[in-house]
Amino acid sequence: MSCRYMAAVSSSLLRRSITLSPFNPLKPPNSIRLIQSSFQLPVRQCPRRAMSRVGATHDEEAAARAAATEADSGAPTIFDKIISKEIPSSIVYEDDKVLAFHDINPQAPVHVLVIPKLRDGLTELGKAEPRHEDILGHLLHASKIVAEKEGIVDGFRVVINSGASACQSVYHLHLHVLGGRQLKWPPG
Repeated sequence: MSCRYMAAVSSSLLRRSITLSPFNPLKPPNSIRLIQSSFQLPVRQCPRRAMSRVGATHDEEAAARAAATEADSGAPTIFDKIISKEIPSSIVYEDDKVLAFHDINPQAPVHVLVIPKLRDGLTELGKAEPRHEDILGHLLHASKIVAEKEGIVDGFRVVINSGASACQSVYHLHLHVLGGRQLKWPPG
């Protein structure tokens, strides 16, 4: 069961208990407070909270391992299809070398992906070579431009997942620009 569902059920039960109570509704009796405290969810029942404390879920790890098997195939990735406009995206920034667009599964109020338009063997940061220095610098500068456009230049994080152990799920180098809330340390 999802956390939202459990919270809605507990809230609904609590409201019914208060409504049926013959006591003053402005000061619920101790039994109501007991019901309320019994519906507080342990952290482990909420997958998002658990993820933030113990790392990636098994589904993310499995998806990353599966994606890694296709990493060097040269087949078009979903990002190649976004670059060619076969798949629509919400573009934040674009120039002749990079494309930045909103992530479809945001992990923060602002979550933008910045990708090079030309893969050139750069499927992950771990495969970077000296010839990639210019595009790597350009990707970081584009991340700063994205932060300005999104209004988070005063506090944002840039993340690069490299390889299956880091849960990289698309083998086309990409930077995650995250912000819009207080970010904690250490991450993940």
